[in-house]
Amino acid sequence: MSEQFLIPTYARQPVAFERGEGVWLYDQAGNRYLDAVAGVAVCNLGHAHPAVTRALSEQAARLVHTSNLYRIPAQEALAERLCRLAGMNKVFFGNSGAEANEAAIKLARLHARRRGIEHPVVLVMENSFHGRTLATLSATGNRKVKEGFAPLVEGFRTLPYNDLAAVDAAADDANVVAVLAEPIQGEGGVRVPDDGFLAGLRERCDRHGWLLMLDEIQTGNGRTGGYFACLEQGVRPDVLTTAKGLGNGFPIGACLVAGAATELFGPGSHGSTFGGSPLGCATALAVVETLEREVVPTVTAKGERLRAALRDRLAHLPMVREVRGRGLIIGIQLDRDAGELVGRARQAGLLINVTAGSVVRLLPPLVIDDQELDFLADTLSRVLVEFARDSERP
Repeated sequence: MSEQFLIPTYARQPVAFERGEGVWLYDQAGNRYLDAVAGVAVCNLGHAHPAVTRALSEQAARLVHTSNLYRIPAQEALAERLCRLAGMNKVFFGNSGAEANEAAIKLARLHARRRGIEHPVVLVMENSFHGRTLATLSATGNRKVKEGFAPLVEGFRTLPYNDLAAVDAAADDANVVAVLAEPIQGEGGVRVPDDGFLAGLRERCDRHGWLLMLDEIQTGNGRTGGYFACLEQGVRPDVLTTAKGLGNGFPIGACLVAGAATELFGPGSHGSTFGGSPLGCATALAVVETLEREVVPTVTAKGERLRAALRDRLAHLPMVREVRGRGLIIGIQLDRDAGELVGRARQAGLLINVTAGSVVRLLPPLVIDDQELDFLADTLSRVLVEFARDSERP
């Protein structure tokens, strides 16, 4: 087979996988790879998890789709479960993280209208990533991904991440109605803010009547050690978006609301043909129940173990500037471009991702065990040592 009929929007690696089991993927030749990408923080329960497989197959045998013209019991059950986990009030279901963030942006516009603001502004952050639709792209603080798509959607003002003083300065603009931020910036290089940053945003949003909108597309569903990262900081936003790990590979996104955002949407103000289908919600409900019951309580310790192992093994490498992260979203900051590490690691039986040019990003399935964590640390350390040695050759 050939890629000639695919629009070339991806620089794909020269490998195709036939099956997966837990944290492992197997290519067409039977070679095994530890998957430290997990579909970009999607397969938090790993590959072919029995609870996911069972939920998918059983629901598909009964009912796949009806549309939101009718009640969907699985959707109602999933909404209740997520609201109780997050301390939120209501949920809108879509198909992706970008759709969830689109809903958040629309909520900010409706909030502005209720306040009589005709030209609303949402404060967003440098190096952020919120999606590739025109609105979410416009909210993204990365110039490279925006190139060629002007004119972009108006109404966004970009501030430095982790800088409450910049937020205070922006409050002089009477058109500001919301703040949209990631608790940890994933695509931006696994940038972890100060512990008081989210609480500081919450306080300022309360003071000015803004919506606090947190993008937990990547950090949600157990990735950082709590079910949602904001909960670890004791912060409840007005809007919380999530996707990726919610369906463990089945495409589903959610926009949760509380406080001033709770009653903004009404019948006809928003919708999605496939959002919240019986199949998607039954699958996601199985994922959430399994994560909450069996997996999330183990993530903090696993993350600490992996970061400690990496720091120990890489301490002698001057090119390694920092090992950072929370739970099992981990970034290794290098002092040079690291793109070729993806291929080197793959050849060693390890799948990794490089983001922001010089950051090795690790997002292994949350079900990874101690032996697999050691394999990840040992293999990646060996690859980095070889990369450093080859980089320094004349």
